Amino acid sequence: MTEPYWAFKLYVTAADPRALAEEQPLPEALRRMPLCTKVLCFLALGCPDLGYHWKSLQSEEAFETVRTRLCSILTSTITIAGILLAISGVFITTGSPVQYFDYTSSAPYCLLFISLMLAMIAILTSGSSIIHWLHTDRHWTQEQLKRGGYFVLSYLLSIVTPMFFIAWSLHSFIFAILLAGFSSQSMICRAVTALWLVTYMVSIGMILIESTWKYTTSLNHAGYRQ
Repeated sequence: MTEPYWAFKLYVTAADPRALAEEQPLPEALRRMPLCTKVLCFLALGCPDLGYHWKSLQSEEAFETVRTRLCSILTSTITIAGILLAISGVFITTGSPVQYFDYTSSAPYCLLFISLMLAMIAILTSGSSIIHWLHTDRHWTQEQLKRGGYFVLSYLLSIVTPMFFIAWSLHSFIFAILLAGFSSQSMICRAVTALWLVTYMVSIGMILIESTWKYTTSLNHAGYRQ
């Protein structure tokens, strides 16, 4: 009794060395990473290890999905940086319309200028990262990640760095407005600024708690898979 055609076809496909080469296990250099690299990995890819990302490098379709998602995040970063750049530019180039809210003093003005510069750097780094991802190759990425160490760190920083700059730019702008508000001679202005500060601190606390919970959960899942 002869085997059916589909069985022979399945055997040939499984024995194809090119197909077997696609199923590469996670390299040893990526199994044990320091804490700082795990945090960067979580910020860049949403997981504290490179297990899922390494699996996405095994096929062109999965890699294209990851590339599209990262380019979308970087594009959103450019949009946010452009908004911060425009707002900071308006505050720097124009005076305060009211006397009780003076943001042209040395400290708030310096922070507004820092926010402007960081927003510009965020746009540049996001644009360069998008160009890099649009022209990157799946096999080249695999070979770079296999080396571990510096190559993994630079790989993750190319994704996270624009987000760092946009966060620093936003916080510099917020601190500038807070300084101007607390330096005001108006009691109402200082009360509104204090209320804004409380809202800001609560929001940051909630974001940190949620991020810590997601990081711990992802770390536990990663340990369970291993």
